[in-house]
Amino acid sequence: MTTERGSSVTYWIGKTWLKAFGWRLETEYPVTDKFVLIAAPHTTGWDLPFMLATSYAMRLPLSWMGKQELFRPPFGWALRVLGGIPIARGARKNRVGWAVEQFAQSPHLILAIPAEGTRGAVTHWKSGFYRIALGAGVPIGLGYLDFEKKTCGIGGFITPTGDVRADMDLIRAFYRDIRGKYPSKESIPRLREEEDPSALPLIALDPA
Repeated sequence: MTTERGSSVTYWIGKTWLKAFGWRLETEYPVTDKFVLIAAPHTTGWDLPFMLATSYAMRLPLSWMGKQELFRPPFGWALRVLGGIPIARGARKNRVGWAVEQFAQSPHLILAIPAEGTRGAVTHWKSGFYRIALGAGVPIGLGYLDFEKKTCGIGGFITPTGDVRADMDLIRAFYRDIRGKYPSKESIPRLREEEDPSALPLIALDPA
């Protein structure tokens, strides 16, 4: 089973974009049609076009979550074309549960999540990506953009076990040598749940 789809036009756009900027694709390809994709490090607005170009070059149809209001006319259609999934106001209080339900209902879903939640440095990543993957029973793809080496793709996949610290150790090991456009804005991959063992048994159920 493979998630490789996408048109020849978007494939050409992605390859042309990367070539024009001198980037190369260094990636593992998924063997499943459903997974959560970490988008990191996130330090600049340039991350979005490079992420899309990478997904086009890999023929991977990415999806991402956004407020329902963003999808109103006249530009809502464009956001949907770019993979946006509108979230109703009531569902925002429990995005994890909403996303888990989307995975259950969809035969194909690659949900990209910027784990930092912002372009600036933070002390902890948001745990939504982990909670969603654990709750949905899907792998986590280690998506990356390395502006120093000008490489991009998916560095591998992990299956969340519920042992958050052990799983995050694997994630930290991968991102340790990945550099964003602005290294001073990078954040060490760390979740608050690693410091509070009592939260671990319920991590898949709590809101993001």
